[in-house]
Amino acid sequence: MKQRLLMLAFVSFLWAAPALGQGCAMCYSNTTGTTKDGQRAISRGILVLLVPPFCFMTIGVGLAYRYGKKRDAEQLD
Repeated sequence: MKQRLLMLAFVSFLWAAPALGQGCAMCYSNTTGTTKDGQRAISRGILVLLVPPFCFMTIGVGLAYRYGKKRDAEQLD
């Protein structure tokens, strides 16, 4: 099961890789016009905005999976 989960995570990572290159021209020009510290701050800001939705989705999928297993076990009994 762990191997299947790791494979799914790896495939998802590879599938999302092209999306990293998608950025609007305004964001790109704004970022290139700042200093290295400003670029680092923008990168950290993106991570800060990305982490909470990712955590909520992970928790939601985990709860749905657990509920599904519990429901299936109850149906077998």
